[in-house]
Amino acid sequence: MLLGPAEFMRIEIPREFDRLGAVRIYGLQKIYELDAGPEAELPGQEDAVVRSLPAEAIYGVQREMAIVVPVRGERLKLIEGVLVGIPNSCLVIVVSNSPREPIDRFFLEQESIANFCRFTRKQVVIVHQKDPVIGAAFAAGGYPELLDERGTVRNGKAEGMMIGTVLARMLGRRYVGFVDSDNYFPGAVNEYIREYAAGFLMHGGDHTLVRISWHSKPKIVEQALYFAKWGRSSRHCNHALNRLLSHHTGFETEIVKTGNAGEHALTLELAMSIRYATGYAVEPFHFIDLLEQYGGAIPSEHGDMRRLIRICQIESRNPHLHENKGEDHIADMIRGSLATVYHSRLCPPGLQQEIDAELRQGGYLKEGDSLAPVHVYPSLDKLDLGQFAAVAREAVERRVAAPASAA
Repeated sequence: MLLGPAEFMRIEIPREFDRLGAVRIYGLQKIYELDAGPEAELPGQEDAVVRSLPAEAIYGVQREMAIVVPVRGERLKLIEGVLVGIPNSCLVIVVSNSPREPIDRFFLEQESIANFCRFTRKQVVIVHQKDPVIGAAFAAGGYPELLDERGTVRNGKAEGMMIGTVLARMLGRRYVGFVDSDNYFPGAVNEYIREYAAGFLMHGGDHTLVRISWHSKPKIVEQALYFAKWGRSSRHCNHALNRLLSHHTGFETEIVKTGNAGEHALTLELAMSIRYATGYAVEPFHFIDLLEQYGGAIPSEHGDMRRLIRICQIESRNPHLHENKGEDHIADMIRGSLATVYHSRLCPPGLQQEIDAELRQGGYLKEGDSLAPVHVYPSLDKLDLGQFAAVAREAVERRVAAPASAA
């Protein structure tokens, strides 16, 4: 069920935060009311433990936000459900890496999205990850690292996210958010994006990262619906990140709850300045890169610790239900996320040994195998955006799914 129009969202202020250098990680914030009614906020509530955020302010942030939806062969109805949940005020950027043969899935996606836009008048840009024009645009912008031997963008979710980020910057947005295309609940998607806006409103600044912690993940256990709090990959990843942070602060912590959060949003200033890791390392590597670059524990190219990096974590209220991709998928996620910590310059030998033992005990690493390092791309701020836009604009303009294009 989709959320109705809300005059106010009621959300608690952060109760705690951990800090390493210029990186401030806030504890999990709880949503008390998705729709708190139309009453005006009373004077003096600025210092209350719960904030009421007006709908006008939330919509104002959403108008400056692009939502990137990476797609790879998902069912058309699933993709449409995700689009249904995205507020109309947001620009939607669909980056598809679906197969073009023997059946052209991308053509079907374009047709379905164009028809959807005909009824909603939603702004949707859809591009294919392997479009030669997109590859040529990255080459023209001086960012060949993203390209394969044929000059097209490499496969992978991270690569699709990077395309979406650059397009959001090119199209003048201030914020970029990400939503997976296999989410079964449009209401959850709608809530996530409103919470992105709430995070930016509460924390401000040009270097803010908002991450969503799912309220629960429903599954069938003994013929009954069971609302699990944490997935297996999340448990491993959050524990490792908290152990890493504890080592450098000297105080044990459990502050990190969103190590694997696929649902997250960044200010474009931050999104263009961080590095991206490939595969299932992309989300946890945001933590690692920010701690390495701005934590002050090791030398980095960012010596100015006056730039405050805010990582905001918000717990959603809708359950999260996505497609079950099997045990191999879970194992790959666990290895990928833990590799970000294991191979970080911040990781002490003791934690490396703990991670190695944990993976072997769980059967995720076999005898004689070692945990492979993740591939890391340089930050997107090395890209010449003007040169990129000069080439990419053709691909973007011909892929806009506007109402007229579906006639």
